[in-house]
Amino acid sequence: MDVRPILFFDSGVGGLSIVGPARAALPDAPFVYAADSAGFPYGTKSEAEIAARVPVLLGRLAERYRPRLIVIACNTASTIALPVVRAALDLPVVGTVPAIKPAAALSVTRTIGVLGTEATVRQAYVDDLAARFAADCTVLRHGSAALVEMAEAKLHGRTIAPDRYAAVLDGLFAQPGGEAIDVIVNACTHFPLVAPELAAAAGTRDIRFVDGGPGIARRIVHLMHGESWAGAGEGVAVFTRLGPDEQALAHALARHGFTRMEQL
Repeated sequence: MDVRPILFFDSGVGGLSIVGPARAALPDAPFVYAADSAGFPYGTKSEAEIAARVPVLLGRLAERYRPRLIVIACNTASTIALPVVRAALDLPVVGTVPAIKPAAALSVTRTIGVLGTEATVRQAYVDDLAARFAADCTVLRHGSAALVEMAEAKLHGRTIAPDRYAAVLDGLFAQPGGEAIDVIVNACTHFPLVAPELAAAAGTRDIRFVDGGPGIARRIVHLMHGESWAGAGEGVAVFTRLGPDEQALAHALARHGFTRMEQL
């Protein structure tokens, strides 16, 4: 039986929001989760830094773990580095992009919010998605590095004041036309991890939140159709820096099936 894993890559723990639906779809598949903790966060870095860093790291990870498929479970890395990674590696690579298409299908008011990192929301890739799938919608964007940190803090077991989530959403609602938003795209894989907190912060507004997790899981299943699995076994989480802060994530990672931690 084939023991090669599916490898998920993110700057931090946000990619766990992709792991959840993928594991539900392929419960017998072995998974490796890779976090570039030494480079975290990506959302505040330049495009040049990310484009140079991500392909090199994924090359090293592919050499060590020999995955049959890689998921770049990070919107920022996908929108910047995905074509280069695909060209460099001789295996399937799945990217994560903002779920603007399903958001447009759901919106009644035809006003959509895109909540991501600063690096993601400014990408021309997002312009293209909006033009292709939401041309009849007003698409408002807001980049928040703070929300990435808040999601990481939640997995560390720290409590975040509710008004901090409300302040992030105000970055969308306070824009001209923002009061009409009825669907928000969580365009960073970290953000679904704090979906309950975001929903509570929206208050009485009738807001639906969407993300790319279910669609990515369907794509993985499609690409792995007919593959055999040796069984999930022990899940491995690998970090580019494995210090006390990363060790403190052991319980959260174990809840997602990753019981062993390694350093790249």
